[in-house]
Amino acid sequence: MPSDLSTELASAAARLIVEEGMEYGPAKRRAARDLGKRSTRQVDLPDNDQVEDEVRAYIALFCADTQPAELRALREVALLWMERLQEFRPHLYGAVWRGTATRLNSVRLELFCDDSKQAELALIDRRVDYDVGSLDGPRGEQIDVLTVSSPSAALGEEVTVHLTILDRDDLRGALKPDSRGRSERGDLAGLRRLLASDEGVA
Repeated sequence: MPSDLSTELASAAARLIVEEGMEYGPAKRRAARDLGKRSTRQVDLPDNDQVEDEVRAYIALFCADTQPAELRALREVALLWMERLQEFRPHLYGAVWRGTATRLNSVRLELFCDDSKQAELALIDRRVDYDVGSLDGPRGEQIDVLTVSSPSAALGEEVTVHLTILDRDDLRGALKPDSRGRSERGDLAGLRRLLASDEGVA
């Protein structure tokens, strides 16, 4: 059972995630610092499931009248890019897939490519401006992340879309459910089902 401190940290992190669009890891560490814990090594940080529960509770309490429309708008942006890049087996993950996103969140897609440069060439062919970054991949290696900006008429602003480039062989492991049996990511058909049913939770 979570400790009182863990629950307090999860609640504080959830507020940062919803109000400032922070990612889970940085939000947990900042919550610990904000609560006077100088070193997170000495604190039992809440796990992501606990934080996500608090995020959902926070949204239900403070954002129930705005978040569903914002989530749908972000999913429509994701749908657009998944259709554009469907030859790379795109999968949506993160808050937009899980149903906890607000307008502050980015759309996060994973592309599973035979060649890591294929997606980049596809953007060049479509004359899409993008930035290149990197993060640690599933085997600890550096993988490319292509970032594009996409307008959303529903939100009246640009939405950031991150395209994480993975090897085609990584797709099988990516489809494993989380600790609660829920899907961590979804393909184009899965996203279409969510939009058709207007369900928030994946």
